Amino acid sequence: MSDITLFDYWRSSASYRMRIALHMGGIEYTSVPVDLPTGEHRTEAHRARNPQGFVPVLDIDGARLTQSLAMLEYLNDTRGLGLLSADPLTRARERALAHSIAVDIHPVCNLSVASHAKALTGDDETMGAWMRHFIRPGLEAFEVLLGGFEQAPYCCGDTPGLADICLMPQVYNANRWGVQMDDLTRLSGVADACAAHPAFAAAHPEKWQPAA
Repeated sequence: MSDITLFDYWRSSASYRMRIALHMGGIEYTSVPVDLPTGEHRTEAHRARNPQGFVPVLDIDGARLTQSLAMLEYLNDTRGLGLLSADPLTRARERALAHSIAVDIHPVCNLSVASHAKALTGDDETMGAWMRHFIRPGLEAFEVLLGGFEQAPYCCGDTPGLADICLMPQVYNANRWGVQMDDLTRLSGVADACAAHPAFAAAHPEKWQPAA
């Protein structure tokens, strides 16, 4: 058994990011599912891991880490994943691209936020409308931001990086909620390249969905 443990949920965007990065680095780890729909993330046991009650949580190198972007930076620094450029200016622009999804789209499309919106209206259609309202404009902006980079074939060049890791979980969510993306040609090209990459394929939620 690996001494690295990822507490995650199969459909969690942040957990999906971590699975991609761990597979990219060839890092062996043990997955411990935390079931969000049943509220397992709100239990005392999980809040002892993360007081925020979020997933993922990563136990690694004798430490416990929360927040996926912090975890990704740690893996990049300690395992040499090459997720960001060595040039400070380019690195800042790559981070901005990744954060446009992880910091701006993802938080408002979090399950707890969208579920609360649904509860306020009492309308089952609210959640899907909420997701589409925020995901599509965010991806349109991402498409424009991609114009500052050469997709060869990934977001920022010939190897997948932080932006690709943040993009693909949001593409999964967009498909799930019926968001049109066909006209976003740069983004679609990157998504196709990532889907064909073994690490991204191995991390896909369908591979981690629990048995019915």
